[in-house]
Amino acid sequence: MTGRNWRTLPIILVSGCLIAMIGFGIRASFGLYLEPMTSANGWTREVFGLAMALQNLFWGLGLPVAGALADKHGTGKVIVGGAILYALGVWGMAESDGVLALQMTGGILVGLGVAFSAFTLAIAAMVRAVGPDRRSLVMGVGTAASSFGQVVFSPVSQGFISSFGWFNTLLLSALVVLIMVPLALCLPTSSRTPDSSDDSDQTLREAVAEALRHKGYVLLTFGFFVCGFHVAFITVHLPAYVKDLGMDPLIGAYCIAIIGIMNIAGSIGSGIAGQKWSKKYGLSTIYFGRSIVILALLMAPKTPGVMFLFAGAMGILWLSTVPLTTGIIAQVFGIRYMATLFGIVFLSHQIGSFMGVWLGGRIFDQTGSYDGMWWAGVALGVVAAIIHLPINEKPLVRSPVGLSRRESAGAA
Repeated sequence: MTGRNWRTLPIILVSGCLIAMIGFGIRASFGLYLEPMTSANGWTREVFGLAMALQNLFWGLGLPVAGALADKHGTGKVIVGGAILYALGVWGMAESDGVLALQMTGGILVGLGVAFSAFTLAIAAMVRAVGPDRRSLVMGVGTAASSFGQVVFSPVSQGFISSFGWFNTLLLSALVVLIMVPLALCLPTSSRTPDSSDDSDQTLREAVAEALRHKGYVLLTFGFFVCGFHVAFITVHLPAYVKDLGMDPLIGAYCIAIIGIMNIAGSIGSGIAGQKWSKKYGLSTIYFGRSIVILALLMAPKTPGVMFLFAGAMGILWLSTVPLTTGIIAQVFGIRYMATLFGIVFLSHQIGSFMGVWLGGRIFDQTGSYDGMWWAGVALGVVAAIIHLPINEKPLVRSPVGLSRRESAGAA
């Protein structure tokens, strides 16, 4: 096999899925370190929460830049650099002996590392390798792979923390992150697609300007804020919430793993549904469903069984937003600059993540309870369900030079 064609479709898909699995799985386990690290270092939960909030924020700030570089130069080189930053950040997080060090390493450095090795970049590379009829499904499979990482790394990390301590577990995690480096070299080196219809003469700047003028894109961006608020708060604070209820810490790890297991089905199902039905209505249903699930948790007695049921239901709705959100972007704007356009939307997601993680710690430290955060999650879910309804999913029609000639103004 020549050097020109050894990156076959199976190699690209498997490598992309493994990158998504490792990158997201390691990060999804960080909530397990909240209690042992704060106890060992004498920190408040707000201190740890702020570091994780900064991580989410810099993930969001870095992803549009990472997406633009990937769209211009190919995904592999970007992920290689991101994986090295990610590993250094996790190692630095373990070595942190002060608040500022934790914020700089576990917060900013890990956040940038995650941004430049994000599962969404891997998914964009995978999508470019298939035709339009399989893109939504591939997005679902890539998202499911990231969730499988959550399934694997949450209980394994908790087991290692219990047996070897949080410090050694973080060092091992940093080594695992570096496995993404050779995997990234298996991804396509070009940002062009097999489908030449997606390769117009439109520039990156024109593509971004076109998207920002599209009302549906703006609504999608605002809606994804809520997704980040929900997911980040639960990922970081649910293990501590479970322990506060008097349950074994392993219950919290199992809940995170259950979320990941159920999200595999939810993400693949979302990808399949997105090929057949309206993506915006699917997103509205998901956000409203999250509000119902959180409300049910608030009303129900707090037992391990209830927590497992909550995790299962939330897992189905967890990252099932990603195939539909990326699907709308690809459907309306094409995939030439999909990594960049999704990166901008994802920045809003990460601002929501910042608020969810930081406010979770802040509210708990002030009130001794997470109830205010749960109620905020209910309200925001309803708002997100409403604002997705006016989105126009029709593809843009462009002139030969790549400028938009909309059939409508881009509104509903």
